[in-house]
Amino acid sequence: MAGVEIKTVAADETGMRLDRWMKIYYPGLGFGHLQKLLRSGQIRVDGGRAKSDSRLQGGQSIRIPPLGLEDKTETSGLTGKSIRSQSDSDVLKQMLLYEDPKVYVFNKPAGLAVQGGSGLTRHVDGMLEAWRNKRGEKPRLVHRLDKDTSGVLVVAKTRGAAQSLTAAFRERDTKKTYWALVKGLPRKKEDKISTWLVKETTPDGDKMRVCKHGEPDSDHAVSFYRIIEKAGNGLTWLEMEPYTGRTHQLRVHAAYIGHPIIGDPKYFEADTNWEFPGGIQNKLHLHARRIRIPNPSGGTLDVTAPLPPHMVQTWNLLSFDMENAED
Repeated sequence: MAGVEIKTVAADETGMRLDRWMKIYYPGLGFGHLQKLLRSGQIRVDGGRAKSDSRLQGGQSIRIPPLGLEDKTETSGLTGKSIRSQSDSDVLKQMLLYEDPKVYVFNKPAGLAVQGGSGLTRHVDGMLEAWRNKRGEKPRLVHRLDKDTSGVLVVAKTRGAAQSLTAAFRERDTKKTYWALVKGLPRKKEDKISTWLVKETTPDGDKMRVCKHGEPDSDHAVSFYRIIEKAGNGLTWLEMEPYTGRTHQLRVHAAYIGHPIIGDPKYFEADTNWEFPGGIQNKLHLHARRIRIPNPSGGTLDVTAPLPPHMVQTWNLLSFDMENAED
């Protein structure tokens, strides 16, 4: 039948509910319309009928009939394999959340570096070469995200926009909101974390360390957090906001208060009797969810990024309700 699509469930989407999966890949599809398609058997999983709460497995095939929608696959579906197989321009298009005459906003996937470094052959800064404008200007980075952190990344189209956005970050006119899954349950529902940080070289690469005020090359770092939801006393969904912008700041601060971010290869030091939760992928659970910043074109730029697949899977497994976040 013309217009029918067959999509394959990615390995890191295992455990996701079918209705959540459909919402990610077809955000314009309403709940009622989806239920009608499921009842009539037009949407099928591995050739069989399915329900909205059916749990998916990696490798399954989903039959999608013509929906009458513009298919805008969310950037949260980008994987390392798909990034490697697509041109730079195609990857940028798939990551794009917002565009105006002066600004791009992307949803950077986890695992994609923002800038080049040792052993890195592909990164956002290099990809932006594909989007030089007619005057030969390359879009400019104005802030960074760690390689394994997903989410909102703002890029300036022009030199003037870059200066304006950089000033907004420097003067702290920007509000950045992150979502994180941490070990344990913080004692306070919300709190401020204030420390001094210094970079140190370790056998595992450069790391940030909490230090005393006055230590050479140290910088003051301030973060805020609040609890959104918990899964017993074992795991907690935090909303985190960095007031300052130090390297690895939120990751270090989460570990400092005794609740490291799940999947953090640098700062997660678990007790010997602690076991990684079954069904949750060992990937960094830190996502730059939202940014609010003065727009060089006027007004305020306010953009939200959907969760990456491994965090969607975890949120589903823990039955977290994103409506509780009150974005």
